[in-house]
Amino acid sequence: MDRRITEFIAALRAAGVRISLAETADAMRAVEQAGISNRDHFRLALQASLIKDAKDFGAYQELFPLYFGREAPPPLQPAGGGQLSDEQREQLLRQLQQMLAQLSPQHLASLFRSMVTGEPLSGQQIQAMLGQMAPPAMSNQRYREWMTRQALRDLQFNKLEQALRDLLEQLRQQGMAEEALRAIEQAARENQQALAEQIGQEVAREMADIARSEGRARPRQRSEAELLDRPFERLDACDLADMRKIVNRLAARLRTRLALRQRRGKMGTLDAKNTIRTNQRFGGVPMVVRHRKRHLKPKLVVFCDRSVSTQHVMTFMLLMIYSLHDQLSRTRSFAFIDRLYDMTMYFAESRPEEAIEQVMREIRPTRSYSTDLGSALGQFVRDHLGTVDHRTTVIILGDARNNENDPNLEAFEQIARRARRVVWFATEERWKWGVYDPGSLSSDIYRYAPMCDALHEVTNLRQLADAIDRLFVR
Repeated sequence: MDRRITEFIAALRAAGVRISLAETADAMRAVEQAGISNRDHFRLALQASLIKDAKDFGAYQELFPLYFGREAPPPLQPAGGGQLSDEQREQLLRQLQQMLAQLSPQHLASLFRSMVTGEPLSGQQIQAMLGQMAPPAMSNQRYREWMTRQALRDLQFNKLEQALRDLLEQLRQQGMAEEALRAIEQAARENQQALAEQIGQEVAREMADIARSEGRARPRQRSEAELLDRPFERLDACDLADMRKIVNRLAARLRTRLALRQRRGKMGTLDAKNTIRTNQRFGGVPMVVRHRKRHLKPKLVVFCDRSVSTQHVMTFMLLMIYSLHDQLSRTRSFAFIDRLYDMTMYFAESRPEEAIEQVMREIRPTRSYSTDLGSALGQFVRDHLGTVDHRTTVIILGDARNNENDPNLEAFEQIARRARRVVWFATEERWKWGVYDPGSLSSDIYRYAPMCDALHEVTNLRQLADAIDRLFVR
């Protein structure tokens, strides 16, 4: 039991809970006094010893059952919810068997059988399916939903929907009653959700195992080159402090580079065509030199997707943008979830680091899969369109996954027509653009793309710094 408790504490640390060696010793003494026979007393003894901040309670609740008692898999409904006659059930099983013979890969056939018949899959079967895929990229339980969505995508879970439609259509052609078909569909959809929850439980256990191994062997400190190329979604608590130092250095380099460009622009660059044209009347002597008009400092309007999956890239981008404030005429920043939030006031009243902490604390999703960029764009056009003019560069940071909501292309086009440039910072790898996702379904990025002047992949710090630098290259 001592080993299991230390593994549990290692997982809590990996989830961002601060626990000292003295508190670990206190937890051991508390368990010794409370005993392990009463599960509630045991849980409360550990909680009182280890949890000091209310914000850490959620991580404790998520991790405790993974180490001290398995969650029961969600129950499945029998075929047709138990409403089918023996004849209808036999007809369903015959047709299902024919479809399973043609359905591949094998794990998809197993999932579909369980979904339709209600025969449960064991934890070992789910683990075997997940074992064929890449392990979770993160161990922090805060990203459990995100990692579950990735696992469902790798398992091609979306194909179950089409298989169910095909099965129902074939049964309908064979003359099965509509009432029976509705019962089959309802039970299958409930089972599909239950299977997704069971897969989520197994993903959480894999993440806990990874956190436990990380707790046993603390990773070496990564070099700057490694951190620059490390995907944002794979950053852990140990990396964040080093990343902030690198961001500050990158911002200083960008600020110096932009200042040099502005200094060169004060006088303007030589306009060769205008100089030659002006001096034709003199035969070239004397020479009157003409310069192009100097460039004014640009304005920025920034839209940030405030999802859990984008919080690191959003933090680092805002740090870099607001570190360049003296090279910009004006910056307006907005966060969007299912509506628009004006972040500008936070940065007007506090230093960038403090403002970002306040933004992350006060603007956060209240439920999963709630992103609705279309609604936020409509609100911006209604209330803030005057902030965009011919000198404004508009930046959108996000993955364009709108959870099947209206992307509001009309509002996006209005913004693009007024702006000098519209640039999209995509927080997913390019190969995922437009690809189905079990949670948010299809991506709308290719519907917005024709109205953008540039699209940049920003899945690590090097890409983000390059994309920001390109904003100011004329």
